[in-house]
Amino acid sequence: VQLQASGGGLVQAGGSLRLSCAASGIIFSITDMRWYRQAPGKQRELVATISSGGSTNYADSVKGRFTISRDNAEQTVYLQMNSLKREDTADYYCGFRRYGVDYWGPGTQVTVSS
Repeated sequence: VQLQASGGGLVQAGGSLRLSCAASGIIFSITDMRWYRQAPGKQRELVATISSGGSTNYADSVKGRFTISRDNAEQTVYLQMNSLKREDTADYYCGFRRYGVDYWGPGTQVTVSS
């Protein structure tokens, strides 16, 4: 299984970024996908999920600002992040849960400056 997140960077507060994650080695079309993040000194947290059917859920901290989407043909999951805040600064990872175990690939760093 390979999960490669990209699209991170440095952005000013109020700005936007779009993260992408290309997946391989899984049957992507039937896999519920997730975005996680881990801020410095904090535990990894679940940010957003999208089911194989396209249903979405978000952490309260990002509702209304972040949008998760997927392209099954490209085996890619996206995270559109708008109205970014300093507290969104973190490493972002895409992944999935299988039989109660979380899997994720290398992260992409997002830094939001004031």
